Amino acid sequence: SLIFEFFGLLSVILCPLIRSPGSTGNSEDIRCKCICPPYKEVEGHIYKQNVSLKDCNCLHVVEPMPVEGKDVEAYCLRCECKYEERSSGTIKFTIILYLSILGLLLLYMVYLTLLEPMLKRRLFGHSQLIQSDDDVVGDQQPFSNAHSVLSRSHSRPNMLNKVEHAQQRWRRQVQEQRKSVFDRHVVLS
Repeated sequence: SLIFEFFGLLSVILCPLIRSPGSTGNSEDIRCKCICPPYKEVEGHIYKQNVSLKDCNCLHVVEPMPVEGKDVEAYCLRCECKYEERSSGTIKFTIILYLSILGLLLLYMVYLTLLEPMLKRRLFGHSQLIQSDDDVVGDQQPFSNAHSVLSRSHSRPNMLNKVEHAQQRWRRQVQEQRKSVFDRHVVLS
C-alpha cells in the first residue's frame, strides 16, 4: 500500500509537467544563440532568442543592436549564430523516471531498516536473540543455528531461503576474516 501511495503522490505532482502528445512544440524548446565577439568599443556578448530556423541570424536575434549604421553588417559578420532544439518532454520523462527509481530505492531502504527486523524476530521467535558481530566471544559463530531454523520453516518462499542462506554465509566469512586479521595483528605485535 505504501508503494501505491508513493506512485499516486508522484503522479499527482508530476503529471502536469508532462505535455500531451498532440500538443505543439514549446517555444522554450527552440532557440537561436548568437555569440558575438568584441568589436571596437563594444564588449563581446551572447544573445538568445526564441525564433524559427530561418530567422536564426544576427539581425533577428541581437537586440538591442550595440552598433549603428554601416558597423551593423561588420558586427553581424563576426557573430556566430546556432539554432538549437531540445525536447522538454524527454527531459521531463527522464526526471520522472529517475525520481521513480529513487522512490523505489527509498521504499526498499525503509523495508530493510524497519520491516525486515520485525519479520526476522517473528521468524526466529522472541526468545532467540540475534547477536551482532561485535558481541561474539571466542570462536562462537553468530547465527550458527540459523540454517537449522531456516530449514525448518517450510512456509517461507524458496528465494527468501536462498537470500537468508547467502547472508549467513557472508556473515560467517566476515567473522573469519576479522579473526584472521586479529590473529595476524597479534603475531606482528
